[in-house]
Amino acid sequence: MTPIPEGYTSRCATVADAEAIAELANGYARRFTGSGVITSEQMAAQMTTPGFSLDDDTRLVHDAEGALCAFATVFDIQEPHVHVGSWAIVDERHQGRGIGAFLYAWLLARARRAIDLAPEGARVTVQQNVYEEDRTAADFLRRREFAPTRHYWRMAIDLDGPAHAPAWPDGIVPETVDIETGLEASVRAVNEAFRDHYGFVEGSFEEDLQRTRHRIASDPDYDPALNFVARDGQDIAGVCFCRPLSGTDRDAGYVGVLGVLPAWRKRGLGLALLLEAFQRFRARGKQRAHLHVDADSLTGATRLYKKAGMHVDQLTHEYTLELRPGVDLATH
Repeated sequence: MTPIPEGYTSRCATVADAEAIAELANGYARRFTGSGVITSEQMAAQMTTPGFSLDDDTRLVHDAEGALCAFATVFDIQEPHVHVGSWAIVDERHQGRGIGAFLYAWLLARARRAIDLAPEGARVTVQQNVYEEDRTAADFLRRREFAPTRHYWRMAIDLDGPAHAPAWPDGIVPETVDIETGLEASVRAVNEAFRDHYGFVEGSFEEDLQRTRHRIASDPDYDPALNFVARDGQDIAGVCFCRPLSGTDRDAGYVGVLGVLPAWRKRGLGLALLLEAFQRFRARGKQRAHLHVDADSLTGATRLYKKAGMHVDQLTHEYTLELRPGVDLATH
């Protein structure tokens, strides 16, 4: 195990650390994008996600004065445990002292525990996303044999321009999701809509539903009207789940999930869902809207968003390290 540099201490996180971790994450994000990425409430919600262990899945580093200067986490809560997510940040004032090497030794040791949980013969990988502008992090990962595997855009639109009403295909109407009676069907529809997207791996539906309920219950900004489906009779044809803030920007709405089920594609439904989201954001006084998308979307989502008037304003890269070779269970 790589030792921690002299003058620093390390421990696992607690929920009480959520505000300090969010400040560290937002300081890092502002260096490269000009805006924060997570509120302390969102961080606390992530830290209490069912299946996530603060003792096992987090590591903090403090300096001699007790200030938080680095954070790392591993997300390995999704069956079948073949794609492990990770996140690590070192405050720029403390870079070049060996803290990154210490955290990555811990991170990779934790990530490799997924190998014993994954199906026999399946490929197991660990990923981390890096901003285009963060060359230091990209070089760090490349030296540790991570390779760039995918690219993601954040797309944006100013909502003070012309408002275009959604044109719904014949027989299809939008319906706000009732989380008491309609959440299960909505989560099933999300899985169906994204089954042919890059990186999708079939997991436990019950765990997906449990985590969705947790996100809603722990979100002080949850707005029921920003979560809706498109219905064709009794069938869900499309889904759109949004938040009333983008990162820490309360003047921007965020489209978290937008998907059309295969049987209803090529009919303009995706555009209608997106324009409906913009309308609902405007009704709440939002000035902008954001979303993230795979730059090489297998379903042509980038063309849809550009057609709606959105433009690219951020770029991040996915870096991947293979922990065990084998059969790749993900959609490509």
